[in-house]
Amino acid sequence: MMKKNRYDRILEALNKLNPIHIQLIDDSHKHASHTQHLGDHATGGETHYNLILVSLEFNEMSRIERQRTVNKELDTEFKNGLHALQMKLFSPAEFNSKKLTS
Repeated sequence: MMKKNRYDRILEALNKLNPIHIQLIDDSHKHASHTQHLGDHATGGETHYNLILVSLEFNEMSRIERQRTVNKELDTEFKNGLHALQMKLFSPAEFNSKKLTS
């Protein structure tokens, strides 16, 4: 069995939130010059990501609740080298209104 990389593990974990739309971008290369705080994970990459996630699960959640939910799903990754995750989390209605105005 092939070992999954962090990108695949993040997508798998976030799949539990039944995403309607998900975009995950590995931005680790943008942070390569300041890796001293990453310890053993400094040379492996896959430490910084940018996420856009749309889910019905977010309909009744505040922005903070959404972030906490995502962080909980990715707890193992954060404990094992994921350093930063920039998140844009939307309900379907919010996402559709953003698409119309942008």
